[in-house]
Amino acid sequence: MKKRVQRTGGGRSSLRQQVKEHPRLAAVYVVLRVLVVLVMIAQIFNGNFENVFLCVLTLALFTLPSFIERTIRIDVPDTLEVIILLFIFAAEILGEIRAYYIYFPHWDTMLHTLNGFLCAAIGFSLLDILNRSERMSFQLSPVYLALMSFCFSMTIGVLWEFFECLMDQFFLLDMQKDTVVGAISSVMLDPSGGNTPTAIQGITDVIVVTAGGAQYSLGLGGYLDIGLLDTMKDLFVNFIGAAAFSIIGYFYVKNRGKGTFARRFIPQVIRSQPGQDEAPHPR
Repeated sequence: MKKRVQRTGGGRSSLRQQVKEHPRLAAVYVVLRVLVVLVMIAQIFNGNFENVFLCVLTLALFTLPSFIERTIRIDVPDTLEVIILLFIFAAEILGEIRAYYIYFPHWDTMLHTLNGFLCAAIGFSLLDILNRSERMSFQLSPVYLALMSFCFSMTIGVLWEFFECLMDQFFLLDMQKDTVVGAISSVMLDPSGGNTPTAIQGITDVIVVTAGGAQYSLGLGGYLDIGLLDTMKDLFVNFIGAAAFSIIGYFYVKNRGKGTFARRFIPQVIRSQPGQDEAPHPR
């Protein structure tokens, strides 16, 4: 807890002391920010101002952990903070600007799995802080805390998929990545117009006919699924990440906070300094 209390002191001496006590976190901050700035300069010279905006957004997102700590007095562990920073960099700079989503097929899967884990950690910590607060009149069981953190993570995952769908529908983007499949089955293909699923297998090409009568052969080697499989895959790996942390959180509460592994991912309330009003503290 000492780290975040010192952040309220301000001044260059306080900053130097923080860097000295947490060199790995400081190194990650510096390296990632330098990389983002270099990418931003390159995008300015290339005239790609959309990517410049992504770089500015990334730099702003990097300040979120420290902003949360200063405003609501929550201690974000170094490990969790580093993971959040790397997640932002991997999603915005590597994924979007460097097109890792295209070059590495499982890049998006990795990030959604990590997102499920992180959101479960955040949801768990919010409930755990309330659960340990002397001002609250209720106590939640370890099972309930784990279940609620899992539900919180899944809800965030679903809301993100809603956002992707809206962007694709209204702005013709491709956030829900398409998938090429070799077979489809639909009741809309039923020759009798009934409710019987009719399958088409061994699809090797699709012909698209526009309203003007123009025909285009997609030449993709199959049928183009418009995002459904990608969405379900994202939710499934989010489920895996959320379930993994929920299990960790359950044993963390069950053992009354013993052990060091779970502590690295669970934010805690900062204890007030002498002379200040005592804030609720989970330990």
